[in-house]
Amino acid sequence: MRPDKTRLRFVVNGQAVEALIDGYKTLLEVLREDLQLTGTKHGCELGECGACAVLLDGEPVLSCLALALECDAREVTTVEGLAEHGRLHALQESFADLGAAQCGYCTPGFLVTAKALLDREPRPSRERIREALAGNLCRCTGYQQIVEAVEAAAARLDRRAPADDAMAVEGGAASADLEEPGS
Repeated sequence: MRPDKTRLRFVVNGQAVEALIDGYKTLLEVLREDLQLTGTKHGCELGECGACAVLLDGEPVLSCLALALECDAREVTTVEGLAEHGRLHALQESFADLGAAQCGYCTPGFLVTAKALLDREPRPSRERIREALAGNLCRCTGYQQIVEAVEAAAARLDRRAPADDAMAVEGGAASADLEEPGS
């Protein structure tokens, strides 16, 4: 006998989502089968390869091991949610530029795991990058390009942040210059 369906409400890639799901389904199954978000990959389904990694409230989790019901009223970010306003995330750009993906099957897990690291530590050491990515397996590329891509993304993000702040300051100064004295 099948258990009754349960209503799941959560935020996926910044959008409120509601789905009727079977209570036994994993987060991976709900994302891929019910929400058609196929960027997250079925790998080993034992929590050993990292291909299914997503961010749950900003922290990497293996979606093959997480029951979807545990995600009710929480925020999930998949690889599809990394790009913003039609622009790839710096990690996605760096992976492409540096050849950090060959078959690409493991890439979504590496990307979201690396994003969580860079969100916590904007300038991680090479050792910290390796440590953070230790739960993700790649059978094609080798890990050197992946580590280098994360380092390059950190540098890109570091360069973008001051530029964004400078633009805001310059914009503020420019508008202040336009004000008439005494106003």
